[in-house]
Amino acid sequence: MAEILEIVMILAFGASWPLNVIKSYKARTTKGKSLPFLLLIFFGYIAGIASKFMNEAYMAEFSDKWYVLFFYFLNITMVGIDLILYVRNYKLDKKRELTGEA
Repeated sequence: MAEILEIVMILAFGASWPLNVIKSYKARTTKGKSLPFLLLIFFGYIAGIASKFMNEAYMAEFSDKWYVLFFYFLNITMVGIDLILYVRNYKLDKKRELTGEA
């Protein structure tokens, strides 16, 4: 049951990431985004993944509970894509600054 609740938590946190990635892609700007926030979330998922690998009880039953880690990896992938888009959008913002575009 604990794993199911953990998946619900991961899904709740992760449900908005695909929409956030699409918004970042379309917006082409970093306005309204926070790099420290994205990095904090990214490293939080790294800690969550590491905790699973270090949990002997979880690893002993990994073949039955692999799906928990799947959702961690899915979310960290979405946050990683958003970080890449942040860098792209940051460069676009700087280019607009230099050229005087609005």
